[in-house]
Amino acid sequence: MDALFSEALHVTTRAIEAVGVLVIVVGTIVAGINFLRHRRREGVYHELRSTLGRAILLGLELLVAADIINTVAIEPTLDSLIVLAGIVLIRTFLSFSLEVEIEGRWPWQQPRRKEGGSGVNG
Repeated sequence: MDALFSEALHVTTRAIEAVGVLVIVVGTIVAGINFLRHRRREGVYHELRSTLGRAILLGLELLVAADIINTVAIEPTLDSLIVLAGIVLIRTFLSFSLEVEIEGRWPWQQPRRKEGGSGVNG
């Protein structure tokens, strides 16, 4: 029973990793196609970077989830925990950097208001 459960977890982590990579690849293709179709439009480069960044962020989150499952459920050793901590730290830094790049502000800052809006608050 333990071998069957371990194998199921292993297959699950591989599937989550594959989905994470697929999200990044498909997001890159979609962003590229959208860029090529609308390349003359104003702001299309910013839209390309935003779409690509979001795809990478989602893919990284899935890859981190797979690493956590792998470390906690399959290989719960001190060495694998240290490796997981390093991976999570690096991927968190990448995610944080991408989020700042996409949003154009630090996460703790208020969103920028649109110029020319009504400015009416309830």
